[in-house]
Amino acid sequence: MTDDLFEHASAERRAADMPLAARMRPASLDEFEGHAALVGPGAPLRTALERNEVWSAVLWGPPGTGKTSLARMAANLVQRRFVELSAVSATVRDVRAAIAQAADDRRLYDRRTLVFLDEIHRFNRAQQDVLLPAVEDGAIALWGATTENPYFELNAPLLSRMRVLRMQELDADALRAIIARAVASPRGLGGEAPSFEEGAVQAVVAGAGGDARVALNWIEAAAAYARQHGLAAVDADVMAHAALARQVRYDRAADEHYDTISAYIKSVRGSDPDAALFWLAKMLAGGEAPEFIARRIVILASEDIGNADPQALPLAIAASSAVERLGLPEAKFALAQATIYLAAAPKSNAAGRALHAAAAAVQRGADLSVPLHLRGAAHPGLRGAHGQSRGYQYPHDYPDNFVQQPYMPQPQQFYDGRGSGCEPQLWERLQRLRASDQKRQRPRKPDPA
Repeated sequence: MTDDLFEHASAERRAADMPLAARMRPASLDEFEGHAALVGPGAPLRTALERNEVWSAVLWGPPGTGKTSLARMAANLVQRRFVELSAVSATVRDVRAAIAQAADDRRLYDRRTLVFLDEIHRFNRAQQDVLLPAVEDGAIALWGATTENPYFELNAPLLSRMRVLRMQELDADALRAIIARAVASPRGLGGEAPSFEEGAVQAVVAGAGGDARVALNWIEAAAAYARQHGLAAVDADVMAHAALARQVRYDRAADEHYDTISAYIKSVRGSDPDAALFWLAKMLAGGEAPEFIARRIVILASEDIGNADPQALPLAIAASSAVERLGLPEAKFALAQATIYLAAAPKSNAAGRALHAAAAAVQRGADLSVPLHLRGAAHPGLRGAHGQSRGYQYPHDYPDNFVQQPYMPQPQQFYDGRGSGCEPQLWERLQRLRASDQKRQRPRKPDPA
């Protein structure tokens, strides 16, 4: 009895020493905020757990969305032994030992095991293969957590035996509920908590970026700051003094990288300079390589603007050159200038569409032989004996430097001039030349000497 009391007291001390974010892990599915599609009333996962069923699953989402907490609650609800491993530190030997123990528990005690593998994407392909037999025969229920796209990071055979559960970053309402519970709960700040004014809560919600762990860390820091300074309330100014600068969630080689540059590109293409600058600021704050952004700007200038504004490409190349010459932080102004110009510029994808159409014609089997009159004749014998370049009409000998003649084996149209800005003007000029050339097929007289 005495040993039990000491153990209980020791456990309470350990719990009190845990960070607020750890103490406030949800104790039930009803406390699990922000994922109603997964664990709300009638949701598939909740329904399965309440029926004492559990599948192997991949929990895919950003940090601080409750992946570990959900796995622990799932194991508790279905009364399975919970084994937690991290792919950062666990070895194949650790995994084999966990699987062997799970097999023994199932055979000897009819007890099932849920193995939770955090950062599962850190396991290479060979290490992931070790998990496959145990998942396939049901020896374990495997739950893996990842911030990376599992469709790219996990072996197809393993992924096909697991359900992908997408966990989005928490919205403002979910964060507010988590903060309120942490302030009031006995296992949170409880009676020692100062009051948190609305401005302080707003600052936490805005700065946390959908991450509950960040929000709770800020609340804990603000409460400690208030106690140190004898403050009964925490307002926005106190929060600004107590909390650290916002950490932008960004990974230069993973989903945040690809998703953010996608949002940037689509904002420029959609002619929204404010949104484009917003995503540019996020990339710069997250440590994105400025050279990568500059390359995307150059691509945008041709792919989405092209001849609608012929100045876009030179400006984009100048911005790229500024990045090479200056580096950050000075080059950020050139990136911003180019971003605004490209977003505000008229748009046309006519060049890309025309090239794709021409490439498709090549793939369909179009005649690729170069007509004789277009072939080179660097040697006189090529013109005389083989007819190369014979009959070629030199455009500069004709009015407006234009003459119609066959330029490919079979005439085809790829370029249609659809776009804004200068693109219609180029198309209209081309059409005028083609129409008027029927009346002036004879070459103009050479200029007098």
